[in-house]
Amino acid sequence: MALQLQLRTVSGLRGRADRIAKAAFRGLSFYTRVLENCEDEARFDETFRWPVASNIDGNEILEIQVFNYSKVFTNRLIGTFRMVLQKVVEEGHVEVMDTLIDDNNSAIQTSISIEIRYQALDGTVGTWNDKEFLETPSVHSEGDGRYPLETDSLLSGHRQSTDGSVGKSSQQSTERSFRRAGKGVFSAMKLGKTRPTKDDHRKQDEPAVLEAEDLDRKVMRLGGGLDPDTISLASVTAVTTNVSNKRSKPDIKMEPSAGRPMDYQVSITVIEARQLVGLNMDPVVCVEVGEEKKYTSMKESTNCPYYNEYFVFDFHVPPDVMFDKIIKLSVIHSKNLLRSGTLVGSFKMDVGTVYTQPEHQFYHKWAILSDPEDLTAGLKGYLKCDIAVVGKGDNIKTPHKANETEEDDIEGNLLLPDGVPPERQWARFYIKIYRAEGLPRMNTSIMANVKKALIGENKDLVDPYVQVAFAGQKGKTSVQKSSYEPLWNEQIIFTEMFPPLCKRIKIQIRDSDKVNDVAIGTHFIDLRKISNEGDKGYLPTFGPAWVNMYGSTRNYTLMDEHQELNEGLGEGVSFRARLLMSLAVEILDTSNPEINSSTEVQVEQATPVADNCTGKMEEFFLFGAFLEATMIDRKIGDKPINFEVTIGNYGNQIDGMTKPVLRRKKEGGDGDEEESELLHNSSEDEADEDGEMVSVSSSQPMKPLVTDRNYFHLPYFEKKPCIYIKSWWQDQRRRLYNANIMDKIADKLEEGLNDVQEMIKTEKPHPERRLRGVLEELSSGCLRFVTLADKDQHHSSRTRLDRERLKSCMRELENMGQQATTLRSQVKKNTMKDKLKQVQNFLQKLRFLADEPQHTIPDIFVWMMSNNKRIAYARVPSKDILYSIVDEEMGKDCAKVKTVFLKLPGKRGFGPAGWTVQAKMEIYLWLGLNKQRKDFLSGLPCGFEEKKTTRGQNLPSFPPISLLYTKKQVFQLRAHMYQARSLFAADSSGLSDPFARVFFTSQSQCTEVLNETLCPTWDQLLVFDNVELYGEAHEMRDDPPIIVIEIYDQDTVGKADFMGRTFAKPVVKMSDEQYCPPRFPPQLEYYQIYRGNSTAGDLLAAFELLQIGSGGKSDLPPIDGPTDIDRGPILPVPLGIRPVLSKYRVEILFWGLRDLKRVNLAQVDRPRVDIECAGKGVQSALIQNYKKNPNFSTLVKWFEVDLPENELLHPPLNIRVVDCRAFGRYTLVGSHTVSSLRKFIYRPPDKKAQHWNMTGEIIVNMEPEVPIKKMETMVKLEANSDAVVKVDVSEEEKEKKKKKKKGGGGGGGGGEEIEEEEPDESMLDWWSKYFASIETMKEQLRQQEVAAAEAEEKEEMEIAEGFKGQAKNKEKSKAPKDDKKKKQQSAPELPEKKNKQKIDELKVFNKELEAEFDNFEDWLHTFNLLRGKIGDNDDNATEEERIVGRFKGSMCVYKVPLPDDITKEAGYDPTFGMFQGIPSNDPINVLVRVYIVRATDLHPADINGKADPYIAIKLGKTDIKDKENYISKQLNPVFGKSFDIEATFPMESMLTVAVYDWDLVGTDDLIGETKIDLENRYYSKHRATCGVSQTYSIHGYNIWRDPMKPSQILSKLCKEGKVDGPHFGPGGRVKVANRVYTGPTEIEDENGQKKQTDEHLALTVLRHWEDVPRAGCKLVPEHVETRPLLNPDKPGIEQGRLEMWVDMFPMDMPAPGPAIDISPRKPKKYELRVIVWNTDEVILEDDDYFTGEKSSDIFVRGWLKGQQEDKQDTDVHYHSLTGEGNFNWRYIFPFDYLMAEEKIVISKKESMFSWDETEYKIPARLTLQVWDADHFSADDFLGAIELDLNRFPRGAKTSKQCSLEMVTNEAELPMVSIFKQKRVKGWWPFVARDENDELEITGKVEAELHLLTAEEAEKSPAGLARNEPDPLEKPNRPDTSFIWFLNPLKSIKYLICTRYKWLIIKIVLALLLLIMVALFLYSMPGYMVKKLLGA
Repeated sequence: MALQLQLRTVSGLRGRADRIAKAAFRGLSFYTRVLENCEDEARFDETFRWPVASNIDGNEILEIQVFNYSKVFTNRLIGTFRMVLQKVVEEGHVEVMDTLIDDNNSAIQTSISIEIRYQALDGTVGTWNDKEFLETPSVHSEGDGRYPLETDSLLSGHRQSTDGSVGKSSQQSTERSFRRAGKGVFSAMKLGKTRPTKDDHRKQDEPAVLEAEDLDRKVMRLGGGLDPDTISLASVTAVTTNVSNKRSKPDIKMEPSAGRPMDYQVSITVIEARQLVGLNMDPVVCVEVGEEKKYTSMKESTNCPYYNEYFVFDFHVPPDVMFDKIIKLSVIHSKNLLRSGTLVGSFKMDVGTVYTQPEHQFYHKWAILSDPEDLTAGLKGYLKCDIAVVGKGDNIKTPHKANETEEDDIEGNLLLPDGVPPERQWARFYIKIYRAEGLPRMNTSIMANVKKALIGENKDLVDPYVQVAFAGQKGKTSVQKSSYEPLWNEQIIFTEMFPPLCKRIKIQIRDSDKVNDVAIGTHFIDLRKISNEGDKGYLPTFGPAWVNMYGSTRNYTLMDEHQELNEGLGEGVSFRARLLMSLAVEILDTSNPEINSSTEVQVEQATPVADNCTGKMEEFFLFGAFLEATMIDRKIGDKPINFEVTIGNYGNQIDGMTKPVLRRKKEGGDGDEEESELLHNSSEDEADEDGEMVSVSSSQPMKPLVTDRNYFHLPYFEKKPCIYIKSWWQDQRRRLYNANIMDKIADKLEEGLNDVQEMIKTEKPHPERRLRGVLEELSSGCLRFVTLADKDQHHSSRTRLDRERLKSCMRELENMGQQATTLRSQVKKNTMKDKLKQVQNFLQKLRFLADEPQHTIPDIFVWMMSNNKRIAYARVPSKDILYSIVDEEMGKDCAKVKTVFLKLPGKRGFGPAGWTVQAKMEIYLWLGLNKQRKDFLSGLPCGFEEKKTTRGQNLPSFPPISLLYTKKQVFQLRAHMYQARSLFAADSSGLSDPFARVFFTSQSQCTEVLNETLCPTWDQLLVFDNVELYGEAHEMRDDPPIIVIEIYDQDTVGKADFMGRTFAKPVVKMSDEQYCPPRFPPQLEYYQIYRGNSTAGDLLAAFELLQIGSGGKSDLPPIDGPTDIDRGPILPVPLGIRPVLSKYRVEILFWGLRDLKRVNLAQVDRPRVDIECAGKGVQSALIQNYKKNPNFSTLVKWFEVDLPENELLHPPLNIRVVDCRAFGRYTLVGSHTVSSLRKFIYRPPDKKAQHWNMTGEIIVNMEPEVPIKKMETMVKLEANSDAVVKVDVSEEEKEKKKKKKKGGGGGGGGGEEIEEEEPDESMLDWWSKYFASIETMKEQLRQQEVAAAEAEEKEEMEIAEGFKGQAKNKEKSKAPKDDKKKKQQSAPELPEKKNKQKIDELKVFNKELEAEFDNFEDWLHTFNLLRGKIGDNDDNATEEERIVGRFKGSMCVYKVPLPDDITKEAGYDPTFGMFQGIPSNDPINVLVRVYIVRATDLHPADINGKADPYIAIKLGKTDIKDKENYISKQLNPVFGKSFDIEATFPMESMLTVAVYDWDLVGTDDLIGETKIDLENRYYSKHRATCGVSQTYSIHGYNIWRDPMKPSQILSKLCKEGKVDGPHFGPGGRVKVANRVYTGPTEIEDENGQKKQTDEHLALTVLRHWEDVPRAGCKLVPEHVETRPLLNPDKPGIEQGRLEMWVDMFPMDMPAPGPAIDISPRKPKKYELRVIVWNTDEVILEDDDYFTGEKSSDIFVRGWLKGQQEDKQDTDVHYHSLTGEGNFNWRYIFPFDYLMAEEKIVISKKESMFSWDETEYKIPARLTLQVWDADHFSADDFLGAIELDLNRFPRGAKTSKQCSLEMVTNEAELPMVSIFKQKRVKGWWPFVARDENDELEITGKVEAELHLLTAEEAEKSPAGLARNEPDPLEKPNRPDTSFIWFLNPLKSIKYLICTRYKWLIIKIVLALLLLIMVALFLYSMPGYMVKKLLGA
């Protein structure tokens, strides 16, 4: 269905100019090519075709505009032609000649001649022009064989003149077939990297923008109207010039990765639970991952237990299995050895959900617990936990663990992924299973015969049932005995919270068997794909639709080796069955009483669906042609080989379906009607014969021929075998069409993004223009989707999911199109990076949307059979080869030649076996409706004749069984193999002996073998002569076959090892083209080499394919390279192609070698380093004795070498270390390859910039605004002092005043308050500083998040204003981050910090210091030396295991004449070349001081899920094990220790800090270790020896640690960096270089005496040293770094983190002071006295036995959390009738408390078997409970209150004012802390939950809390209860217990009237009855006798 326009000529033009025309219809414009220098007539002769998706309306308009073309300015419009298409619609074919009109709608002289054809969708208009549609390509040979097609010269930079003599219809049809065949540059196979067009070599008469124009037109044809300006030249150069029309891109990655097992670790910390529902429970948390369970300890009688326990689960399974595992957290009440306990509530989620979170973790989140047994109940409590899932190589950044003081906002931190509502409801998932078909015969043929003999009949040998697994539950249908086409019609119902946190439903057909059930096939439904959570979203819904299942092959053996494939692991290699099913979700209304509240899986009958509900049965036709089969593995080369193609079970030789008629009847209800309808629908000429067309599904077996030592090929030369299969499927093509449109948009986007990244990487100009072009394409593609998808709204068999998905896809794409348009306008040079990220998100979203969950036509499998054994396969998705009339909807490989690599099935394809190609095939496939099959051959290379079966001889559309090519072209292929880099190490030496093997069609050649290198420069030209290619010549030019290059490692024995593979496309030159720029000679390009799925280096090469014309080879360009006499017959790469070289000098700095391991058991003694680059090199001096001194004596050496001008082509530099043994033998120790020299290239600095820097003074004033509050106490401070210090001084002043005030006695009431708030200087210690810093870090992180959010909003404005801002910044020095941080701290806005003293801080890095300072490789680099081959399995050999040592040094590369100014500089030492000012590398003694602060999240090492960690430090010969100070049962130990070690660099420079787990028996286990290279730190310019503090003070907690004072450090730095300064001036000024710093100049000592000093000033400069010109760099601040702990047994997975820092002091300097004391704070001893005075309104539980009054026997129990054993009870207030109780009872709770962390510290043995006490840190919480005492039964719990001693509501003044609000509404109430108030008295409510889970008040208590320190408690002791000392008076209790003695009548009345009234009545009635019966029995006999005798 299309509109086709042929634009012939435009005549009557004026003047002489370049002309171009543009044709537009429905918003899609096409441009013609540019006609240069034409005068009055322009002959365009071009055909355009608009595929139309809906019928054209008679009023629509076609518009043609003609322009004068200009390269520079915009094109000038000559005139326009508009035509209403009414006549076209009616007649279908119109020829027109008419004049143009100008802008004012007046006619001009110019006229135009066109022809229009229109073919409507329903075939209403015109008849098919057979010439046009079914013309066989062989007709083409009748013309002169060369049409000047437009596609032909696309981007060729060369154009043929138009030849008008060719017959019109034939020309048109070719044009037409071409336009249909696949449009575009962007489907081009971008195999190598990009090929820049060489603009500079253009011929004079060619327009420079020609290619751009061409491309634009191409793109327009693809993507809708783009202006020619939107795509810049840059974008053209970024697109590969080889445009592919008839070929599609092969996939380069070979190995299946899905089924391979990997290492995973799930770590879960259970912190605490809150608001558990239930009374006085003993909760335990059970953590379950998959099948494994672990339990926390039990906490007694509490509803909010605090655990803080850490669990780790390790797995080694495939990712799919891992992500489907369920994590289940359940809280169980009173579990012990004998009973399993009762479930309180549980929470579950799958591992995949956690893994998709940012950082793969949930941190400190609250899980909502619900009871799965009871749907109507609400939530059962909250559980706070951390969950993280780590795969190998993921490093998880744990947010920094500090004192968790902030009050937890539960609702705001729920354990749910983003976008899931907190209120989840219960829902029912109904999964309906209707029927299945196409099941394989599960038993073997032997079994079948046995059964037949026994039973006497041949039944179907499979007993299928369906099992559905979801969210940890499984349900299954009934078993259908002996049925290949079972009908179930059952539904399985799951009940689960919605939205569920488990993403996939697993549906499996299984075969029931007596012994064991096996899976037949498995399918996963991803809930994210069948629902949409947006506000216009929809609940999960699916079907009814067929689901295709794939798995192992259908050859039936007793043992199926690929059984795992049927379980859904790995890619299925064959069709197994299809299942008709549907899914629906219903949200439950839990308030409805009738609801069934069980969550067990239920199975019930379901109503069957109508047969046609899944679509009308249509006949599909699949055609395939095998054009080439090469690279067949030699193991199977001796047997005949054939190929089998199957679609579903059609074409399958074992149990294929061949009788479609039967099948149609079965599927389609009344078979006859269906049949006749089908026949009417198929086209007339094939109606009768077609019924007999038999499918041909496999090629004829053929013997392979030898290609070379490794591979064979099949002789498919001119004769190409074909297959065709007819099959019947429900017609649901629309689903696939929509997916195809989206896939194509995504492919184009991905291609564009790759281009952009490539341009950034290769530093091409203007990548942002290309990105704009990409966004333009994206937005037009999205709009196109919306128009195309919109037309198919009403289709009977569409399911709800189809409708909803279509709506949401259209919404999403429309939205994306708009976003792309806005983004395009925002793309600027400086915003590229962010925008690229956003566009990549688009790509992911598109791929997600394009994946269609409801299957239709099964995938196609191509199997290679050798001797009837299945060897290897390829799987082609049916949507990729599906035909559609509309271009965008076509599959991307439909009617194209695709290169397919066959791979081994299942597990066999893992590892090295999967990397070798089993066969490479060029295959052509076409799948479509049988009635559309007119042009199924259209995409084949032209020039063939069809060979048909005898029956189909004279039928034009009968499919051929083979194609015979009559056209053959001869070519020569030249492969210019220049070099490869970063190859794979295949030998044990860590090197390889690589050679490359190049395959092209059925030929192959090898380069020479280069020994011992990973970066071979072959520099070799391989010439393939007489390459025969079949098809039309011009097609070859655009569509050459691909070249496969394989790299091997030559071994002296055995066969060569495979090292990787890549593909390339040659540049083609036809015999009539010139060999000249811009296309020739081709340029070298990089091709990525793959080995399995991982990259394995790059190949630098170029390939050209030259046609051998009639003149034979003499016409080819000569091969004139420099021929190497010594290389013999090997041809080097010719001059025009090899890179242009120039002379460079490479200087090498040799520093030393470290950590060399043994080689062949011998120690390395006299090593030497050899450096080699591009054949030249240099050797280091020999190290005479590696043990004594591993450094080199000569530091700098150099060599000169010719390197390419283009830096991207620089060869790698090889570093090899050899050990010189006796008798002149050398042994290779290890080697390293520097793959890119770019970072070592010296670029002379820009002189202008420097001069600008040096002029004038820049005053840097470090003064943030000081908040007013702090100003009150300023005394004698310079006006321009540094604000940070100002604040500090003012604080100290305050302290003094306060002390004086205290001393004066009268502090007054207010004074006490302040004194509490501000701890004095003596109280501050290093930990105060540490915790303050952590707070700051968190604050900064928070602000960064806020800022990021704001930045997004303000982005636009910023872009506009950014430029101005930058300019300003340059004059002022940038205030560094630390400064901003201070401002925040000292600003009064922060509520918490308002009254806190300003504490000096350090910098806490939540990563290693190396990560922050670029590994300290500012001038000394570390190169790892590798040795040994890389393991074949990606998992095993990590790089760490191959490291055999490290080389330290550096290099500098520069063009030879060095600029003078460097050599002339003062103090230039020629021996050091570019490495001036380098320290000596003689051994040096250093004092290393290691501070270990604490460890977090250690991996548990003991069975109880804990560890007993201690520190071990190793440096050289020093080995410290701090074993006796282990910390018992702690995963977050605080060590707080420092260790001093004396070391000698360079011998001892690698510091290892390890954490071990102490064990009573057996050896201690390593938990994890971290290694620090101290040498790089020591010599670094960043001065990492001792961090620079924020402030300078000479006493107190912040004392200066460095033996050198700031001023000494500053003068040393200035001297070393040749910087002028420092000059200290009056008034607190210092000048360094041209910058002046200001600051305070006074310091006070311990006694408060002031002294003048320059140190503050010097420190200010040091802290801003990076601003000093030339010499400046950031100095390491005083810090704590966080280092991950790793365990060599579990590579890549973090085992915990260690916070620490290292100071180093050279021993030849004055000794440093003593180490800072960072030992952990000792908890302070406190005593809490709680007096329970009275209770009131306690609920009354008991009824009095005698008087019946409600009363309670009240007592109160209390304890501090964590000390339940020490609980204390008051005495009992018996018989309270009003709920009032009087106690006057004192509890005393002594406890140890850590002020800084606000935790109570408890040490106790975990159990009676424990060896030692364990320390617990627990929040300080007091629990008070009220109970009713019973003498005989258990006491009844009435209510409780828990007070957090740090923040609890102030007690009410009276009992009346005390309300439930105090518990439920804590946020609004004033909070107090007992640690500040010391004494609090008031009323607090007791609460409990009633039957409906609502909180209610159950009483009130009047209590007094009094907190004393241990010393105070000793001074004023008090007794427990009411005892001495300080006794409390006895309570005044009314004596109610003996009331019934005083008033006996009342009691009796009560007993009789109230209590036993009914009982007495019952007894009386019973007695009466008894008497009646007795009397009756007594008198009966006498009465009878009387009656009998008749007396």
